[in-house]
Amino acid sequence: MVIRVLVADDQAVVRTGFVALLNTQQDIEVVAEAEDGTGAVRLAAELRPDLALLDIRMPGMNGIEAAREIVAASGGATRALMLTTFGLDAYVYEALAAGASGFLLKDATFPELLHGVRVVARGHALLAPEITQRLIGEFARQRISCPPDRSVDGLTAREVEVLVLIARGLSNADIAARLSITDHTVKTHINRLFAKMGLRDRAQAVILAYELGLVVAGAPGRGGQG
Repeated sequence: MVIRVLVADDQAVVRTGFVALLNTQQDIEVVAEAEDGTGAVRLAAELRPDLALLDIRMPGMNGIEAAREIVAASGGATRALMLTTFGLDAYVYEALAAGASGFLLKDATFPELLHGVRVVARGHALLAPEITQRLIGEFARQRISCPPDRSVDGLTAREVEVLVLIARGLSNADIAARLSITDHTVKTHINRLFAKMGLRDRAQAVILAYELGLVVAGAPGRGGQG
Protein backbone atom coordinates (compact mmCIF):
# COMPACT_ATOMS: atom_id res chain seq x y z
CA MET A 1 0.00 0.00 0.00
CA VAL A 2 1.42 3.38 -1.04
CA ILE A 3 1.11 6.20 1.49
CA ARG A 4 -0.16 9.34 -0.28
CA VAL A 5 1.30 12.46 1.32
CA LEU A 6 0.60 16.19 1.13
CA VAL A 7 3.51 18.43 2.20
CA ALA A 8 2.88 22.02 3.32
CA ASP A 9 5.64 24.44 4.31
CA ASP A 10 6.11 28.09 3.39
CA GLN A 11 9.88 27.61 3.12
CA ALA A 12 10.45 26.33 -0.40
CA VAL A 13 13.85 24.82 0.37
CA VAL A 14 12.52 22.84 3.32
CA ARG A 15 9.42 21.75 1.43
CA THR A 16 11.41 20.64 -1.61
CA GLY A 17 13.81 18.70 0.58
CA PHE A 18 11.05 16.77 2.31
CA VAL A 19 9.33 16.04 -0.99
CA ALA A 20 12.54 14.78 -2.60
CA LEU A 21 13.33 12.51 0.35
CA LEU A 22 9.84 11.06 0.61
CA ASN A 23 9.64 10.35 -3.10
CA THR A 24 12.70 8.09 -2.90
CA GLN A 25 10.56 5.48 -1.13
CA GLN A 26 8.50 2.91 -3.00
CA ASP A 27 5.74 2.95 -0.38
CA ILE A 28 5.40 6.76 -0.20
CA GLU A 29 4.15 9.17 -2.86
CA VAL A 30 3.92 12.95 -2.45
CA VAL A 31 0.70 13.86 -4.25
CA ALA A 32 0.79 17.62 -3.64
CA GLU A 33 2.72 20.54 -2.17
CA ALA A 34 1.38 23.70 -0.54
CA GLU A 35 3.05 26.86 0.72
CA ASP A 36 0.39 27.77 3.29
CA GLY A 37 -2.47 26.34 5.30
CA THR A 38 -5.17 27.54 2.93
CA GLY A 39 -3.59 25.71 0.02
CA ALA A 40 -3.10 22.61 2.13
CA VAL A 41 -6.78 22.50 3.11
CA ARG A 42 -7.88 22.95 -0.50
CA LEU A 43 -5.54 20.26 -1.85
CA ALA A 44 -6.43 17.85 0.93
CA ALA A 45 -10.11 18.21 0.09
CA GLU A 46 -9.41 17.55 -3.59
CA LEU A 47 -6.92 14.70 -3.28
CA ARG A 48 -7.77 13.04 0.05
CA PRO A 49 -4.17 12.10 0.93
CA ASP A 50 -3.47 9.56 3.66
CA LEU A 51 -1.27 12.02 5.52
CA ALA A 52 -0.70 15.77 5.60
CA LEU A 53 2.79 16.86 6.68
CA LEU A 54 2.21 20.42 7.91
CA ASP A 55 4.55 23.14 9.12
CA ILE A 56 3.05 24.68 12.27
CA ARG A 57 4.14 28.20 11.34
CA MET A 58 2.81 29.35 7.98
CA PRO A 59 1.44 32.73 6.84
CA GLY A 60 -2.31 33.20 6.75
CA MET A 61 -3.84 29.95 7.91
CA ASN A 62 -1.23 28.23 10.07
CA GLY A 63 -0.60 24.52 10.33
CA ILE A 64 -2.76 24.05 13.42
CA GLU A 65 -5.82 25.57 11.77
CA ALA A 66 -5.12 23.57 8.61
CA ALA A 67 -4.77 20.33 10.61
CA ARG A 68 -8.08 20.95 12.36
CA GLU A 69 -9.91 21.50 9.06
CA ILE A 70 -8.21 18.66 7.18
CA VAL A 71 -8.79 16.06 9.89
CA ALA A 72 -12.40 17.15 10.44
CA ALA A 73 -13.29 17.34 6.75
CA SER A 74 -11.87 13.89 6.07
CA GLY A 75 -13.47 12.33 9.13
CA GLY A 76 -10.00 11.39 10.33
CA ALA A 77 -9.13 9.58 7.09
CA THR A 78 -6.32 12.08 6.46
CA ARG A 79 -3.87 12.09 9.35
CA ALA A 80 -1.91 15.22 10.26
CA LEU A 81 1.78 15.16 11.17
CA MET A 82 3.20 18.52 12.23
CA LEU A 83 6.63 20.01 11.56
CA THR A 84 8.03 22.17 14.32
CA THR A 85 11.26 23.79 15.53
CA PHE A 86 12.72 22.33 18.71
CA GLY A 87 12.27 24.48 21.80
CA LEU A 88 10.53 27.33 19.98
CA ASP A 89 6.96 26.38 19.17
CA ALA A 90 4.42 26.96 21.92
CA TYR A 91 1.81 25.33 19.76
CA VAL A 92 2.61 21.63 19.91
CA TYR A 93 -0.07 20.96 22.50
CA GLU A 94 -2.64 22.93 20.53
CA ALA A 95 -1.75 21.03 17.37
CA LEU A 96 -2.34 17.67 19.02
CA ALA A 97 -5.56 18.90 20.57
CA ALA A 98 -6.67 20.08 17.12
CA GLY A 99 -6.40 16.58 15.73
CA ALA A 100 -2.77 16.15 14.75
CA SER A 101 -1.30 12.72 15.44
CA GLY A 102 2.17 13.88 16.38
CA PHE A 103 5.05 16.02 15.24
CA LEU A 104 8.52 15.94 13.75
CA LEU A 105 11.34 18.38 14.27
CA LYS A 106 12.23 20.27 11.09
CA ASP A 107 15.80 19.02 11.40
CA ALA A 108 14.68 15.39 11.69
CA THR A 109 16.95 12.81 10.12
CA PHE A 110 15.84 10.91 7.03
CA PRO A 111 15.08 7.72 9.04
CA GLU A 112 13.10 9.76 11.59
CA LEU A 113 11.07 11.37 8.81
CA LEU A 114 10.24 8.05 7.18
CA HIS A 115 9.43 6.44 10.52
CA GLY A 116 7.11 9.30 11.46
CA VAL A 117 5.23 9.24 8.18
CA ARG A 118 4.75 5.47 8.27
CA VAL A 119 3.72 5.34 11.93
CA VAL A 120 1.12 8.09 11.60
CA ALA A 121 -0.18 6.79 8.26
CA ARG A 122 -0.84 3.43 9.94
CA GLY A 123 -3.16 5.19 12.36
CA HIS A 124 -0.84 5.51 15.33
CA ALA A 125 0.35 8.57 17.22
CA LEU A 126 3.97 9.63 17.02
CA LEU A 127 4.72 9.83 20.73
CA ALA A 128 7.89 7.82 21.17
CA PRO A 129 10.50 10.64 21.38
CA GLU A 130 10.90 11.90 24.94
CA ILE A 131 10.69 15.49 23.74
CA THR A 132 7.12 14.88 22.61
CA GLN A 133 5.94 13.93 26.08
CA ARG A 134 7.90 16.77 27.65
CA LEU A 135 6.28 19.35 25.38
CA ILE A 136 2.80 17.91 25.77
CA GLY A 137 3.28 17.92 29.51
CA GLU A 138 4.45 21.52 29.56
CA PHE A 139 1.58 22.92 27.53
CA ALA A 140 -1.00 20.69 29.22
CA ARG A 141 0.18 22.05 32.56
CA GLN A 142 -0.48 25.56 31.30
CA ARG A 143 -4.05 24.53 30.55
CA ILE A 144 -4.78 22.96 33.93
CA SER A 145 -5.81 26.35 35.32
CA CYS A 146 -9.09 25.61 33.52
CA PRO A 147 -10.65 22.44 34.94
CA PRO A 148 -11.19 19.81 32.20
CA ASP A 149 -14.76 18.91 31.28
CA ARG A 150 -14.04 15.21 31.76
CA SER A 151 -13.15 13.00 34.73
CA VAL A 152 -12.12 9.39 35.25
CA ASP A 153 -15.28 8.59 37.19
CA GLY A 154 -16.55 6.33 34.40
CA LEU A 155 -13.30 4.38 34.12
CA THR A 156 -12.32 1.24 35.99
CA ALA A 157 -9.17 1.28 38.12
CA ARG A 158 -7.39 -0.85 35.51
CA GLU A 159 -8.41 1.51 32.69
CA VAL A 160 -6.96 4.44 34.65
CA GLU A 161 -3.72 2.46 35.08
CA VAL A 162 -3.59 1.87 31.34
CA LEU A 163 -4.23 5.56 30.63
CA VAL A 164 -1.32 6.57 32.87
CA LEU A 165 1.03 4.08 31.23
CA ILE A 166 0.04 5.29 27.77
CA ALA A 167 0.86 8.84 28.88
CA ARG A 168 4.27 7.66 30.07
CA GLY A 169 5.01 6.36 26.60
CA LEU A 170 4.67 2.62 27.13
CA SER A 171 3.73 0.43 24.18
CA ASN A 172 0.98 -2.19 24.41
CA ALA A 173 3.63 -4.87 24.99
CA ASP A 174 5.24 -2.79 27.75
CA ILE A 175 1.86 -2.23 29.41
CA ALA A 176 1.08 -5.95 29.25
CA ALA A 177 4.40 -6.78 30.91
CA ARG A 178 4.02 -4.08 33.55
CA LEU A 179 0.50 -5.21 34.52
CA SER A 180 1.11 -8.94 33.96
CA ILE A 181 -1.74 -9.24 31.47
CA THR A 182 -1.93 -10.28 27.81
CA ASP A 183 -1.57 -7.96 24.81
CA HIS A 184 -5.17 -8.78 23.90
CA THR A 185 -6.37 -7.66 27.32
CA VAL A 186 -4.42 -4.42 26.98
CA LYS A 187 -6.08 -3.74 23.63
CA THR A 188 -9.49 -4.42 25.17
CA HIS A 189 -8.82 -1.94 28.00
CA ILE A 190 -7.58 0.68 25.51
CA ASN A 191 -10.60 0.27 23.24
CA ARG A 192 -12.99 0.66 26.18
CA LEU A 193 -11.00 3.61 27.55
CA PHE A 194 -11.03 5.39 24.19
CA ALA A 195 -14.76 4.74 23.71
CA LYS A 196 -15.69 6.01 27.18
CA MET A 197 -13.56 9.15 26.95
CA GLY A 198 -14.17 9.91 23.27
CA LEU A 199 -10.50 9.57 22.37
CA ARG A 200 -9.26 9.13 18.81
CA ASP A 201 -5.71 7.96 19.48
CA ARG A 202 -2.84 7.82 21.95
CA ALA A 203 -2.00 11.49 21.41
CA GLN A 204 -5.37 12.52 22.81
CA ALA A 205 -4.96 9.99 25.62
CA VAL A 206 -1.68 11.61 26.66
CA ILE A 207 -3.27 15.06 26.63
CA LEU A 208 -6.19 13.84 28.74
CA ALA A 209 -3.89 12.22 31.31
CA TYR A 210 -1.98 15.48 31.78
CA GLU A 211 -5.13 17.60 31.90
CA LEU A 212 -6.62 15.37 34.59
CA GLY A 213 -3.41 15.50 36.60
CA LEU A 214 -2.82 11.75 36.33
CA VAL A 215 0.66 12.48 34.99
CA VAL A 216 2.59 15.56 36.08
CA ALA A 217 4.86 17.45 33.71
CA GLY A 218 8.48 17.08 34.76
CA ALA A 219 7.85 14.07 36.96
CA PRO A 220 10.16 11.07 36.40
CA GLY A 221 8.77 8.95 33.63
CA ARG A 222 9.13 5.26 33.02
CA GLY A 223 8.20 5.32 29.37
CA GLY A 224 9.72 2.56 27.30
CA GLN A 225 11.01 0.63 30.29
CA GLY A 226 9.33 -2.76 30.07
